[in-house]
Formats: sequence, structure tokens, C-alpha cells
Amino acid sequence: MTNDQIVRLIKPYIDFQEVEKDFQKIFASGMLTKGEYVQGFREELMDYTKAKYCFLTTSATTALTIALKTVNVQPGDEVIVSDFSFPATANVVEDLGAKPVFADVDKETFNMRPNELRKKISNKTKAVIFVDALGNPSGLLEIKEICEQYEIPLIEDGACAIGSEISGKKIGNVADLTCFSFHPRKMITTGEGGAILTNQSKYADFLDVKLNHGATFSNERLDFVTYGYNYRLPELQAAMGIVQLKKLDEIVEHRINMKNRYIEKLTPLGFTPQKIDDNVVHNVQSIVFIVPKEIDRDDLIEYLRKNNIETTIGTYCLSNTTYYREKYNDIQPVAKFLEENTITLPCYDGVPVEEVCEVIRAFFYED
Repeated sequence: MTNDQIVRLIKPYIDFQEVEKDFQKIFASGMLTKGEYVQGFREELMDYTKAKYCFLTTSATTALTIALKTVNVQPGDEVIVSDFSFPATANVVEDLGAKPVFADVDKETFNMRPNELRKKISNKTKAVIFVDALGNPSGLLEIKEICEQYEIPLIEDGACAIGSEISGKKIGNVADLTCFSFHPRKMITTGEGGAILTNQSKYADFLDVKLNHGATFSNERLDFVTYGYNYRLPELQAAMGIVQLKKLDEIVEHRINMKNRYIEKLTPLGFTPQKIDDNVVHNVQSIVFIVPKEIDRDDLIEYLRKNNIETTIGTYCLSNTTYYREKYNDIQPVAKFLEENTITLPCYDGVPVEEVCEVIRAFFYED
């Protein structure tokens, strides 16, 4: 790679021309929030996922927070969380005064293992947060079955998983509550933003009030029947989401093809791709490999950086982050292994996959 050819880790699938007319319309209307684009984006998400209800939020973090409140998580409760994830998954539990209980993950799919979930369930368990690691929902149905058996609400941290499917169902239409992220590193982006989807009317009724400052509308006036929040997504951001959602399946198909090209080039070198179950369509939010045993992952990341290729770790072992390690001392070994031995490679339109793989190959022959 030459100095002026930096290969970024990710680039959004949107440009200003796609939303310019919509932005002009929004500004002309003066309706910058709670307008037609927010409602349109909600409807498009429900149509795409086939979920019955959808609520937009400022981020997946606020979505997860309100999802925990929806199932009445209280201080002193326990919430079992997948241990291989971004810290927000556990932080929202900790912030409510509940305890995140870390469940180790499968070394191949990177997702919560059913036997680990069973071991962690106690009489204090109030909810389970299953993370679609890097967009991969493999194993979700087994986790759902256990939650149903124990009558524990299943919250899906689907921050990375919009566009993925399991057994013919789009993510957003499987768990009791599913939370999406529209951060710039995600499949579609609104800059920042998120969503909660559910099929259960009791949860939808709660969210409808809680996400409107605790207000209901009766006798032609607002009545604040409880306390609530303003986690609203603005009109401009919703307009961005609508444009990208229309091409999401095309983006997924393109990224699956890109992943297959990476696999073809890198598995002969000893790289191991994330396993995707046969009943799953993976959106390939991130292309992540376990590096070969004989190399140092961090050295490879640094080598690629020096060659103008942006990469990063897979994600984090939550139980081994400083805060949670010092407070709970419950490090999960597989999640720790994955944090130390996985690498995320560039994935977006225009990535020169073959050239990236050639640089990786050259790393093996460095003195």
C-alpha cells in the first residue's frame, strides 16, 4: 500500500446526495423531531424485520438501558450477559445497580454457550442478554429455549446484527426485546442511534409511555402518569436510516462475498473464521478471524497499521476489563482467549481484499 492509500476498517454506506432532498424538506418543515421520517423509519424497520413494534432511541446503549427497565431489572438483581462484547452490554446492567453475571462463549461462534447459561442461572436472575457477536446470531434459538424454560426474559444485544437471520427470521423478530445500533461502524448508520423491537404488546405499552417522558395523551392533553425519558432519534438521522435500510440486503450480500474472499486467502495461512451455523444468514458486520498460533496478534495489527491498513481486535472480554475484573474477579477463559487472539479486517465497498491478504502473507516472512 502507498502512503495515500489508507484502507480504513469501515466506511458508511451513505453520502450526502442520497439525503440532501430529505434534509431540505425537514428543515423547510421546521419539524426536526417526532415527524414523518421518524415514523417512516419505525415502519420500515417493522416491515423489514416483521417485528410488531419498534421504538427508536439515541443509541443501542440507551436501548439496552430501557430494555432492562422494561423487564423490571432492579438493584440487586442479576442479569446474565455474553462475555465477548463491547462493554456497553455490561455497563447498562451495572448502571442500574444490578449485577452482570458473565457467561462464557463458544470458541467457534463467539456466542453465549447454552451450558454456561444454565450454570449461571440463579433465583436472582432477572434477565439474559444474548449478544449476536459481530452480527452472528448462531445459537440464539437454544438460548431462547432455555430462557422460556426458566421464564426469564431474553434481551438480544443485536447492536451488530441488523440484516442477519436465523431459521428464516430476521433478527429483531426472535427475542423478547432486541436492541439495534446505528453507530457509524454498523451496517447502516444514522451517526448515532438505536432501536428496540418487540412482538409483545405489554412491552410496547411500557415503552410507548417511558420513551415519551412518562406521558399519555387523554382528554386532549398530556398526562404524566410515570417518570420517563427523552431518548428520541431526530428526523435528520431517521432520514439517513430510511435510505440505507432500502439497500441493506444488497450490502449484506456484498459483505458475505467479501468474507468468502478473505476466507479463501487466509485459511491456508492458518486463520480461523468465525463459525456461522447452517440456519443462519450472517450480515458480516465485521470480518473477524482467530489468528494462527505461531503469530502475535498485536504485532500483526501494528504491521498492518504501518502498511496503511486499519484493523483492530475482535472485541472485548468483559470480565477481564479492569473495572469488572477488579470488582467481580470472574474472568471467562474462552472470551479472554478470543480477545487476545482475534483480529477484525476492513470490510466495506472498495476494500482491496487481495492486496490486504498479500500484506498479511508478507508479515509471515518478516525477519
